[in-house]
Amino acid sequence: MAFSSIAFVAADSEAANAALGRLQSRYPHVQPDQADVIVALGGDGLMLETLHRHIGRGVPIYGMNRGTVGFLMNAYREHALVERLDRAQAVTLHPLNMQARMADGSTVEARAINEVSLLRETRQAAKLRIRVDGKVRLDELICDGILIATPAGSTAYNLSAHGPIIPLGAGILALTPISAFRPRRWRGALLPHTAKVVFEVLEADKRPVSAVADYTEAREVVEVEVREDRSIGLTLLFDPEHNLEERILAEQFLP
Repeated sequence: MAFSSIAFVAADSEAANAALGRLQSRYPHVQPDQADVIVALGGDGLMLETLHRHIGRGVPIYGMNRGTVGFLMNAYREHALVERLDRAQAVTLHPLNMQARMADGSTVEARAINEVSLLRETRQAAKLRIRVDGKVRLDELICDGILIATPAGSTAYNLSAHGPIIPLGAGILALTPISAFRPRRWRGALLPHTAKVVFEVLEADKRPVSAVADYTEAREVVEVEVREDRSIGLTLLFDPEHNLEERILAEQFLP
């Protein structure tokens, strides 16, 4: 694919800003809202921030790692950037949509590219009821929390919570408990991407719970609905030799 206008954005770090200055002096560039491709310099946090900021525009994002983890980023190289962009392979992600209702009756709606997580707010464990497509699947889960992850997010918080890694094209979401106490043997579930999941917070006054969609947080929630939003497609670009599908596959064989 060929691009006519490039924009650069950078994380708030010395390494990222130094790279930004060098690349802007080397390549013609425009403002992000005028570009047909955005090059993001930083780590996965900046990539998520950039995707959220330009959600709905359809502009592809090509990341180069100037951060720490960089799972969603390509290797940083300053030379032949235009050629790399022309050769890049596109991956389309669909975000999760979270609708959270709080104890005071107010609501928060947010999107998540990685995961939506429910987390206990105090020393006491959370008590949750889980409904999938209107049917109660788990009447009571006592835990530190629970999350529902996209395939792209399955290697992030979900993996740390011992959830499964999911290939991008699988059409599956991961439902993963965080430190489940009862039922102790429940390890989560794999759900079709069409599923509507509702979490009901039990004993919400005594055991308050927060809900987080990537970096949007709602406190003292009583009910949270999560479903994939197929109307929105987010495009990431990867070098052919190190694409996201390969990274997700390789992650499953790490020692």
